[in-house]
Amino acid sequence: MTRISTCGCGIDVHAHVVPASFPNYMGAAVPADWPSMADAKPCHKHVMMSGRIYRTVSDRCWDVGKRVADMVEMGLDLQAISPMPELLSYWMEASPADDLLRYINDQMAEMVAHSGGRLVALGALPLQDIDRAMVELHRLKHELGFAGIEIGSNVNGRPIGSPDFDGFFAEVEKLDMAVFVHALRPAGMDRLVGPAQLQQVLAYPTDIGLAAASVITSNLLLRRPGLRIAFSHGGGTLASLLPRLQEGYQAFPVLRESIREAPVAQARRLYYDALVYDDATLRHLIAKFGETQIMLGTDYPFAFHDRTPVARATSAIPDEATRKLVVRDNARRFLGIGESVTS
Repeated sequence: MTRISTCGCGIDVHAHVVPASFPNYMGAAVPADWPSMADAKPCHKHVMMSGRIYRTVSDRCWDVGKRVADMVEMGLDLQAISPMPELLSYWMEASPADDLLRYINDQMAEMVAHSGGRLVALGALPLQDIDRAMVELHRLKHELGFAGIEIGSNVNGRPIGSPDFDGFFAEVEKLDMAVFVHALRPAGMDRLVGPAQLQQVLAYPTDIGLAAASVITSNLLLRRPGLRIAFSHGGGTLASLLPRLQEGYQAFPVLRESIREAPVAQARRLYYDALVYDDATLRHLIAKFGETQIMLGTDYPFAFHDRTPVARATSAIPDEATRKLVVRDNARRFLGIGESVTS
């Protein structure tokens, strides 16, 4: 178990990193989606992909000092960092994706090393090639000492509950690493009307809900009961889908044969972040999924993030014991970390 210096404040399981720069590709032909950086306004850079600006980000994506200072203002003692989801690069050829993700993981390891015990890392893997992903998984565990991994809500359209990933999750369980699932290239974009930002606002929660449902309907945690897997954005639409899934499970014999434990019970085996921007919705998640399964998440440092996660939890949760679980203790259990002997 990793020992982290702690002071009794909040733990954020959902925060992102973009490196200050990306290396030049060393192969013969640069992949179209190989990222690069271009200078923008002061303290910002453009993340360039396929010849266009994917996102403009601030130096808080890579500046550990500024990140830690912001954590103090947010009431956070510890933050689990993971790559900006688009950097997972499942659509890239496996070999260059592997090179890119190893570089990003190394950059995160340096950030952790310079954080004074305030950061832990959730690394990235080239899941389009399970064999390569397994090699990097072991490097994250044994060489870099990461707490876990971040994966997308789908891998080039394949749901994470697919049997294709069962052997991979068996290895993650064996290594006792946390899994944080973030929305990525969601389904349903053709049904949205409006600016591109609606992908983050509306399509992300939809894809996360479907990803979590695929874990339930595939009985993943019944086969891998030691797997600690969490879903971003409060589990997305799962809380609303769950009563319908439960009723269908009771109504259709074929679902009872296929789903080996009631969906409501399986849902309470999963973890979820509290990033829902609403007190009543957060209380609903706690009631639906259990007070031991919800953790703080912020989406820091992007513009669309929760700047007052501890204050929000304090406002939403009147019970002190439940609040302590959500603000701190559930994340410790999920990440597999312990209190410092000096705290």
